[in-house]
Amino acid sequence: MKSNLLAIVVTTTFALILGITSCVHEPIDPIHLINDTTNTHVVDTTNTDTTITDTTIIDTNANDTVVLGIPCDPDSVYFNQQILPFLVSNCGMNGCHSTSSHKDGVTIASYATVKNTAGVSASNASGSKLYQVITTTNTNKLMPPPPAAKLSTEQIALIQKWINQGAKNLSCDDSTGQGGCDTSNVTFSAFVNPLIGQQCLGCHNASSANGGINLQGYTNVKTYVDNGKFLGSIKHTSGYSPMPQNQAKMDDCTIAKLEAWINNGALNN
Repeated sequence: MKSNLLAIVVTTTFALILGITSCVHEPIDPIHLINDTTNTHVVDTTNTDTTITDTTIIDTNANDTVVLGIPCDPDSVYFNQQILPFLVSNCGMNGCHSTSSHKDGVTIASYATVKNTAGVSASNASGSKLYQVITTTNTNKLMPPPPAAKLSTEQIALIQKWINQGAKNLSCDDSTGQGGCDTSNVTFSAFVNPLIGQQCLGCHNASSANGGINLQGYTNVKTYVDNGKFLGSIKHTSGYSPMPQNQAKMDDCTIAKLEAWINNGALNN
């Protein structure tokens, strides 16, 4: 009887020890750390991160080995990055729909002003005045008004998609992602020219060259690259007119890519 009781006690104690040991060696969750309460977008990969001062995009803790930004979804439209630049360039200049002129009560300067003054009906592009005036066949109502160039098919489709997706103010930043900012193989045809078309051509084209600057076509762009005005303006360097006009400076990754293209000879590639 005593021997049976002793065996039960020994077996129970051994099982308890195993249970405690297994708990001690449970892996620490590297993402949901107990003391790391403010991270929602940053993935921490070390189990020594106990800071509570991390930001949602850039994790400042020196122990981290991976920092992720908010990845851009190719199926989503990001207003500030994809739409606002060409809207301001084509519609938000002085005398039209800038903050100071706000013709017809419409201001094209920011997400809030476009959303609140341009007749945007979320999830209903066809019912939105903004979409109607850029697609109408009535030249008396078309925006931008002739002889200014009409928005491109791609730009109109982007506005339509943005509105139908709910006209949201989404943001993303792939430049802080796993791949960082890739400045290799930046070409004029695939990156530089489309960017200029989106952010600059509304003001600096052959028929409407504000400030006497025409950025339509490689030859014209190269002229301002060679004299330093192109890079000086987009970097907001002292002594140059900051561009895009009346907007925040382009993000660091975009500028780095443009600078890489220039440093590689600014080729017509």
